[in-house]
Amino acid sequence: MASLNIREARRLVVKIGSALLVDQAAGLRRDWLNSLAEDIAAIRSRGTDVIVVSSGSIALGRRLLELSPTDLALEQSQAAAAVGQIHLARAYEEALAPHGIRTGQVLVTLEDSQDRRRYLNTRATLEQLLKLGVTPIVNENDTIATDEIRYGDNDRLAAQVAVTVGADQLVLLSDVDGLYTSNPSIDPEATHIPVVDRITPEIEAMAGDAISGLSKGGMRTKLMAARMASDGGCAMAIALGSHDNPLRQIENNNRATWFLAQTDPQAARKSWIAAMKSKGAVAVDDGAQRALRNGKSLLPAGVTNVTGSFGRGDPVAIQGADGASLGVGLSRYTSVEAAAIKGLQTRDLPAVLGYDARAALIHRDDMVLQ
Repeated sequence: MASLNIREARRLVVKIGSALLVDQAAGLRRDWLNSLAEDIAAIRSRGTDVIVVSSGSIALGRRLLELSPTDLALEQSQAAAAVGQIHLARAYEEALAPHGIRTGQVLVTLEDSQDRRRYLNTRATLEQLLKLGVTPIVNENDTIATDEIRYGDNDRLAAQVAVTVGADQLVLLSDVDGLYTSNPSIDPEATHIPVVDRITPEIEAMAGDAISGLSKGGMRTKLMAARMASDGGCAMAIALGSHDNPLRQIENNNRATWFLAQTDPQAARKSWIAAMKSKGAVAVDDGAQRALRNGKSLLPAGVTNVTGSFGRGDPVAIQGADGASLGVGLSRYTSVEAAAIKGLQTRDLPAVLGYDARAALIHRDDMVLQ
């Protein structure tokens, strides 16, 4: 079970809302951002991976383009995002660079998590950035996203990122310090809830009804994010983020609401993969079978046969030399590509495929063995 203290996090995702990063005049709150950078540096110094999911591009771009402070047309919002994203990325780079931290910008849409191929590509990119010591700054790609391919809020985007990278903790920095039994702005008897073991209908009712306008501080979307995160093995906190050094404040036990993880990230991912219906199969030799049992990825060199028709990211059955089922995994190649490279050494793949290729046909993190 994930810890309820950031100090124990292995991989932490932090979500920053526009209201925290940008002031009422649509100017960047640099002092606050610098204090956040101090927190991130301190957390990273303990060996914890940190990913930031940040709003603010449209708010910054709106001011720079001198657009209306009221609702914008879709194309105006997309233009504002295009301009604002550059300034947002630069702001994080300037805040984190003095601490020796490199940053990388990752822009995603809802389609990137719904399509398995895009999902795997996003996961691989984020993993590689973390391995290289980079702090990814993730935002929704508002420059191209239309309503049907939008998350629409960065709470759920942050939860999806947390599940994608196998984070064990997610912190939503907000303008509220957690979940209450009712709306504290209108009910003096409202009680703060420090820990939620499981999201029940009673807990959901405390978030208010978005249709009636009683939802407080976007709490309904935060609960949706909490359910996604906790089901994916990630504990989540809702905490007040307006003061300086907000993550340090949480470490020092400032008020927050923690939602407990219902499993661990690896088990949640394995369950997700195991529930998929295979679209094909790959047979492996005895050496590959032993390697898989020892926790290795499946390389093309160990594959002896490919059957079925599947695309990148599709689930495929893994079979032993005797035809027995060994498990299932998500293929990083199409069935046509897999058939072309079966039995080949990694160094020979580019000559056959015509492009630089991934070493593993099925990565160990995308595999469930029986």
